[in-house]
Amino acid sequence: MSHVAMVSIAHHGHVNPSLGIVRELVARGHRVSYAIPDEGDFVGRVRATGAEPRVWRSTLPAAGDDPSRWGETRLDVAELFLRDAVQALPQLAELYRDDVPDLVLSDFSGWAARVLAHRWSVGYVQLSPQLVPWEGYEEEVGARLAQELKSCARGRAHYARWRSWLAANDLAGVDPDAFMSRPPRSLVLIHPALQPHADRVDTRRYSFVGPCQGERAEHDVWTRPAEAAGRRVALVSLGSNFTKQPRFYRTCAEAFGALPDWYLLLQVGSQVSAGELGSLPDNVEVRPWVPQPGVLRQADVFVTHAGAGGAQEGLATGTPMLCVPQAGDQFDNAAMLVRLGVAERVDSADVAVEALRAAVLRLADDPAVAARCAAQRELASGDGSRRAADLVEAELPG
Repeated sequence: MSHVAMVSIAHHGHVNPSLGIVRELVARGHRVSYAIPDEGDFVGRVRATGAEPRVWRSTLPAAGDDPSRWGETRLDVAELFLRDAVQALPQLAELYRDDVPDLVLSDFSGWAARVLAHRWSVGYVQLSPQLVPWEGYEEEVGARLAQELKSCARGRAHYARWRSWLAANDLAGVDPDAFMSRPPRSLVLIHPALQPHADRVDTRRYSFVGPCQGERAEHDVWTRPAEAAGRRVALVSLGSNFTKQPRFYRTCAEAFGALPDWYLLLQVGSQVSAGELGSLPDNVEVRPWVPQPGVLRQADVFVTHAGAGGAQEGLATGTPMLCVPQAGDQFDNAAMLVRLGVAERVDSADVAVEALRAAVLRLADDPAVAARCAAQRELASGDGSRRAADLVEAELPG
């Protein structure tokens, strides 16, 4: 029985994609420990897979915190993640001091986990629930992004801290950008349809296994309320972090209020209350959380931030999507969905009621969109947990 250690921060988009793999490894008889901050219900989710939670303290904003805590620039976010990795390293080392694993897995932000794997001379596999670099990425995209950070004194100091930290951990000379974006082995937990230039991805390093939902999809059930009987259903969800958008939610409510044959389910997270949205039409329901896959299996349109998880759930259920990206890879995901012909994109900051309503009706009423959604559903509805576990086992000693 091998010991596999998984490390992640406590955020839905980082934890949820790993749970199907962890559950499958446990079912195969492996001992899996899962290092996770004790925030929200993540420790309970980990324990439900059969893995052993090991708690560490993160300095990152928690899921559901005010998004302003992440700062306003890419450098703000980069500094938060580096600071967290530096302080996480001694905590994780202590958690495993007398129980070194045979293999380390981590979310794509698990830089401390990769350092520890190097220190312990054990294998390391990254789980990436988002797009990965393709051959030529550095020249086409990465160099420009890095130069933006290095163009100011603060950015150069950030890179100096990176190099100093790597050198202190016997990784002198390793380029920080390569360390972040080019792990020795990676399982890509998205469908290739969401990967830009998928034909140029090095499949010796990156293996596409698709989403690993495991048992989650079976338990995410939504019962259609009586008010939705005979109506078409739309779901609005901006994920779990950048949900403080009361103006946008009011715009959605007003747009659907003029569509009496529709029922709108607004998932607003923990940063907005129903009271902040004022008086709502009778065909609009506000919830902080819904079982999203269960809703999407019955929905006619999905208004989404186009996070990797939501985008894949939209593809897997064949639901037309109206994308309102907020941050990070969501803009790339939205572009890929539009290119597939299963989505349109709007800007949540300035979209008008009429434009939103028109976009929803175009998506819902176009038979060509429906046909493309059905084709993508056939490709994206599988579960990659078993194949991912096979590939993890291939990296174990012996």
